[in-house]
Amino acid sequence: MSEAVLYQQDGGVVTLTLNEPDTRNAISAAIVDALVGYVDRINADLTVGCVILTGAGEGFSSGGNVKNMKERAGLFAGSPAEIRRGYHSGIQRIPLALYNLEAPSIAAVNGAAVGAGCDLSTMCDIRIAGRSAKFAESFLRVGLVSGDGGAWFLPKAVGMSKAYEMTFTGDFLDAEEAARIGLVSRVVDDDQLMIEARKLAGKIAAQPVHSLRLTKRLLRDSQQVALPIALELASNMQALVQHTKDQHEAVLAFNERRKPKFEGR
Repeated sequence: MSEAVLYQQDGGVVTLTLNEPDTRNAISAAIVDALVGYVDRINADLTVGCVILTGAGEGFSSGGNVKNMKERAGLFAGSPAEIRRGYHSGIQRIPLALYNLEAPSIAAVNGAAVGAGCDLSTMCDIRIAGRSAKFAESFLRVGLVSGDGGAWFLPKAVGMSKAYEMTFTGDFLDAEEAARIGLVSRVVDDDQLMIEARKLAGKIAAQPVHSLRLTKRLLRDSQQVALPIALELASNMQALVQHTKDQHEAVLAFNERRKPKFEGR
């Protein structure tokens, strides 16, 4: 689809690599188009059980292109009405796509995740950081607000108080601090980052795919609704998965103390 994001599948795990290292993977129109297209592809492919998102080169993503900010180009060009529509048709397609990604996702954060790059990591379900990773919600440093959904995702990751602090100061957090506040679930040596991400992704992808994807949706949607509605969602999904061949195989394998053989049915 595009060299801006590389797509690699190994068994049930897809790795998406932001591939514009010259800009430290600043969010470009090509990256937006590629990510959105790949999400559609993954949603239609039941062989995919987990997705890893990472960056090529020395950084995860530097967020917005500062050169474009200075030159009033790209997302920063045009009248207020044109800029507003540009966000809708541009970068804001990423949070909507990743929110609707059916397979679980892991951000393997290498180097800097800054501004929209920090927000991008929060759009994934799980975040693992290399020891040299650093994070900053840095929009105010360049006089901007978060235009890409970070104001919705970040508080869900770290809580409102820490989200306010990160946003109002723009301070950088190292990987250990990110783990302490819950922004990432673990920190690993840089040379082990993709090894650990693939190990975790493989464990996730080994689950029965229909139950796995519905479980992700249940966890996500249950946070947005009242308890009675969440319980109704759960019972409806339970009724569906109990009629899958893989759920029956999971029970048989458990009772027979063997590894299950799932078929995605």
